[in-house]
Amino acid sequence: MKSRTNRIFSVLMTFIIFLVNLFVYPSFISAQVGTGGCGGEGVNTAIGCIPVGGTRGFVGFILNWGIGIAGGIAFILIIYSGFIIITSSGNPQKMQAGKELLNAAIGGLLLVIFGVFLLEFIGVDILNIPGYGR
Repeated sequence: MKSRTNRIFSVLMTFIIFLVNLFVYPSFISAQVGTGGCGGEGVNTAIGCIPVGGTRGFVGFILNWGIGIAGGIAFILIIYSGFIIITSSGNPQKMQAGKELLNAAIGGLLLVIFGVFLLEFIGVDILNIPGYGR
């Protein structure tokens, strides 16, 4: 049973990687070809133009990528926990493990979403930190 679960998980992960490459990679190529590069304020990389001219643009780029990666990891964990629940075959321990993983993934996703909202609300609206306005 363990090898079948690993095989199904490997196929699922390969499919997810295929979808990411299918939808994300062509947009990077068209962005690089269409704009003609970064210009003087950024570094042209495989993931796009990384702005290095100022702290605000660089931090914004890193935060956007970090939030995207956290959301992707949460999505993969939600799918995996659903897979564990579906294949538990009535085993209460596996069912409980799947539910706990699902709760943790959704909780982490909510923490990331509301953490960004809370930091923006406090930093921009309440404290009026200069240079970080909308």
